Amino acid sequence: MLSRLIVAGLSFFLLLYRSSPKYSTMPEQKVVILMGSRSDVDFATSIADLLKHFDVKHEFRIASAHKTPKELVRILEEYETSEEKILYITVAGLSDALSGTVAGFTKYPVIACPPDSKEYRWNKVFSSMMTPRGVSVLFVAEPENAALAAVKILAVSDSSLQNKVARYQQKKREEVIAADKEVRRKKIAKRDME
Repeated sequence: MLSRLIVAGLSFFLLLYRSSPKYSTMPEQKVVILMGSRSDVDFATSIADLLKHFDVKHEFRIASAHKTPKELVRILEEYETSEEKILYITVAGLSDALSGTVAGFTKYPVIACPPDSKEYRWNKVFSSMMTPRGVSVLFVAEPENAALAAVKILAVSDSSLQNKVARYQQKKREEVIAADKEVRRKKIAKRDME
């Protein structure tokens, strides 16, 4: 009887130990910044910079939906079979076939952040987002905001990331309030000098 209680107690302890957040077997999360060409690297680096700020694992890949479709599919298949939770940020100019192709292939979220959206404006939005039903692409024009959107999506299942996002947003609020105070001081000082 005592040995059964000890075994049951140890089993319960192991169950608690393995289910604790510190020892959980939750898959790693990663953002894949998938570019259409080497010319997109500089633009994509600003996405990576904010992901680094949040300590979000990420990597760069290059594959073209037009020029290397087989390689693109091979890369996507590699991620689809991995144990990691993936989020894609696609960076592709001109017709942006990359975003829709990735979204049509993957079970993971896809954020399109084209490097030429300011140049082509609504045409770019159309080329990135107008996909058939069942192929969802999120469009974010600014690279830092694309990174922040990715972080917020990953934070849904990561409380430490949620806390980092909250601190980041609070810092941004404080920057705006400080800027307002600075502008008001300068305006008041200018008025006093007149």
